[in-house]
Amino acid sequence: MTPNNDQNTRGGCCGSFKDYVTSAKFLLYLGHALSTWGDRMWHFAVSVFLVELYGNSLLLTAVYGLVVAGSVLILGAIIGDWVDKNPRLKVAQTSLIVQNVSVITCGIILMIVFLHKTDLLTMYNGWVLTSCYIVIISIANIANLASTATGITIQRDWIVVVAGDDRSKLADMNATIRRIDQLTNILAPMTVGQIMTFGSPVIGCGFISGWNLVSMCVEYFLLWKVYQKTPALALKASPKADETELKQLNLQKDIEKVQEGSHLMGEKHSEKSEYDNEEEPGCASQIAEPFRTFREGWISYYNQPVFLAGLGLSFLYMTVLGFDCITTGYAYTQGLSGSVLSLLMAASAITGIMGTMAFTRLREKCGLVRTGVIAGITQMACLTLCVVSVFMPGSPLDLTVSPFEDIHTRLIQGNELSPVPTEGPETFFTTGMYNLLNESYPTEGYTEMSPKPVSLISVSLLFAGVIAARIGLWAFDLTVTQLLQENVIESERGIINGVQNSMNYLLDLVHFIMVILAPNPEAFGLLVLISVSFVVMGHMMYFRYAQKTLGNQLFVCCPYTKTVSSEAESNVSVV
Repeated sequence: MTPNNDQNTRGGCCGSFKDYVTSAKFLLYLGHALSTWGDRMWHFAVSVFLVELYGNSLLLTAVYGLVVAGSVLILGAIIGDWVDKNPRLKVAQTSLIVQNVSVITCGIILMIVFLHKTDLLTMYNGWVLTSCYIVIISIANIANLASTATGITIQRDWIVVVAGDDRSKLADMNATIRRIDQLTNILAPMTVGQIMTFGSPVIGCGFISGWNLVSMCVEYFLLWKVYQKTPALALKASPKADETELKQLNLQKDIEKVQEGSHLMGEKHSEKSEYDNEEEPGCASQIAEPFRTFREGWISYYNQPVFLAGLGLSFLYMTVLGFDCITTGYAYTQGLSGSVLSLLMAASAITGIMGTMAFTRLREKCGLVRTGVIAGITQMACLTLCVVSVFMPGSPLDLTVSPFEDIHTRLIQGNELSPVPTEGPETFFTTGMYNLLNESYPTEGYTEMSPKPVSLISVSLLFAGVIAARIGLWAFDLTVTQLLQENVIESERGIINGVQNSMNYLLDLVHFIMVILAPNPEAFGLLVLISVSFVVMGHMMYFRYAQKTLGNQLFVCCPYTKTVSSEAESNVSVV
């Protein structure tokens, strides 16, 4: 190789790398990584902060969860409609600022409460401290609503415009976004958890507030650069613009008809003025506007060609088979330690990333709709391990136990027999939750918690099924996400995805209510069976959508049918 060729090769490699790191796609990834990192730190920390504030009780955390879920359920369509009716850059920047400023403000208030909690508790019989709790939850809820708007804007709209007409590029970008989510979902809580462990809650609040302040400035700049590099983002279809154009066309037709007959000439100006002097909506109409938006959003969602696919995805949220506080609490009662659970969470993230990789490969080979079918079958097959675990040794399943039997007695025994937690939420979950949920207690010679030995066969099969099912789950999630991106018209992307978020939160609320009705570990096996039933129903809805979309070609999945598959799927697309 000559020196000139070697120099050109180096210049080409460096030039390609520079072009990639300055491309709109990479800047979008970077901004999403920063945003997701801050979100994951905050969602992890705020639950711990609320537990610390309320004396190692889950009450404030439960209230916060209900407020957040209820707000998105009610306001999801309205948020999506706001996203649709405003310029993309304005929506992205506004939601970004509101989200980060809310987190910063909440962090500052939490710092003040932690530093002066004793003084606030004695003021006005504790009402000042209670008011602080209300303010913290309210501001945190605003931050979550702004985060919802940001997610709809970037992940459901901007990414589609940046990808252009290239569906393979869109699939790759969706998969990369999910991989970023999986990695930050583990690393961000670990980071802030270490800071809070070796520091204090006050230091944790200060770190999160400072992070969000710096991150907000960087994300704002990255959004502006992506907007500059993608001129198509400046062009946005609007339902009102379509209505105005339609009115103008109808007006022109009316004028032409009037001009054909001189005897109608006198009515010409009156008809024109009827359009030109359209009355402004009154106060009552403006008040009713959010309710009309809510109703119209749900009706529009129901009328979408991908309605069954979206509804099927929502049904997957009605499950206890995930790494949330419910499954974690159950795992503690079965003898799993926090370190083991952290390893299991890491394994679930790895299988989730495997799911995103499988999605891109399957979409290329079999098409988008068939990928969802394969992902659904994979997830259901893996969840059979969870069903088997319910009936294996070590399972505490006992439906003869009343859901609330002796709860008060258990609380009293837990207070008498368990040491007072002195090391924060982790001690609470490993001692207090065990004493509350487990069936037997040591009655004499008690010095520390001594859980009875429990067979790990059942819980091992349970988590094996949950972890393996993440491959199909994330591949299915990406499939439905891209179907919504491709089949929803641009002017309705925001409101449809807002309603989709509302549906997800609705089924998530149902799963929390189900746990409240059956809180004992003896009933957890029943919750597993109900969860698997909902997952199966969700995939049945998607299979019905796939059958309606592809018909007899549903099970034709070979490399040489890729072109036919793409054409068949494009027949139901509106891009």
